[in-house]
Amino acid sequence: MKYLFIFLFIVPLIGFSQSSSLDNAKQLFQEKKYVHAEKTLETYLVESPNDIEGIELLGDAYGQQEKWDEAIDEYEKLVELKPNVANYHYKYGGALGMKALNISKIRAVAYIGDIKSAFIKAAELDSKHINTRWALVELYMQLPGIIGGSTSKSLKYADELEVLSKVDGYLAKGYIYEYDNEPELAEGFYKKAIKIGGSLTCFDKLTKLYETQEQPEKAIANIEKAQVKHKRNALHYQIGKVAAEYNVQLNKGVQCLQTYIKNYSAADGVPKAWANFRLAQIHKHKGNKSEALAYINLAITALPKIKVFQEEKTDILKL
Repeated sequence: MKYLFIFLFIVPLIGFSQSSSLDNAKQLFQEKKYVHAEKTLETYLVESPNDIEGIELLGDAYGQQEKWDEAIDEYEKLVELKPNVANYHYKYGGALGMKALNISKIRAVAYIGDIKSAFIKAAELDSKHINTRWALVELYMQLPGIIGGSTSKSLKYADELEVLSKVDGYLAKGYIYEYDNEPELAEGFYKKAIKIGGSLTCFDKLTKLYETQEQPEKAIANIEKAQVKHKRNALHYQIGKVAAEYNVQLNKGVQCLQTYIKNYSAADGVPKAWANFRLAQIHKHKGNKSEALAYINLAITALPKIKVFQEEKTDILKL
């Protein structure tokens, strides 16, 4: 009876300790303390080696640190333990894909079959898995035809995306036609995505297309439409950036960059130093050497290790 009592007392404590370890790992992960989360989970899984939630979280922690070999091992365990869960196949394929991107092209070829199989299996298991279909759209477009690349297969999954989400379908088709060097078709689908969804992502895809096609006036007009809808300070910087890079609408560029700096917060993403760099570029275009120097010096003072700032100053001094 004495030993039974001790056993009954200890078991709940062990269970509580394990549960606390997993909860602690989740908290560490949410706080982006991935190294600490990894260590906690590795210890936890020694005692609970088949805990699905723990294995997945450890794979995610490895992935956040770009430890692709380790992430692959964890996601492969998930696929073996739960072969009918689409998301596990998706994560496994994704980790394999990231591994392939970080090795030589010759070595990467050996991974393609497993990547494709994982994504296709995920798509078969879950007819509504959007991320898997996006992965397949990109995979089939980026692979050379000799090893399985196919525009028609990409379009097939884009069609499936369109059934699930018109915005995703239009964005996918815009991506396909942009990749296939058919900018007019890409523009049409990105515009459809903006009309249906209107998210910043939709506007950004069209803006980048215009920049790639060296159509800065259209890019600025599109960013202005995004600003009317979303009223984000970061879009002021984007207008100034296009103006500076393409030497167009310079006065508007100055106004937008000054507005960006005045209203700047960390949430805007791009440091003020880059706005000062763009102002320096604009004043260089205008031939205003003293103003350009003043702005580039502000940029260099804030971020002295940025090589392009130093190069810009050298160019300005030549005026």
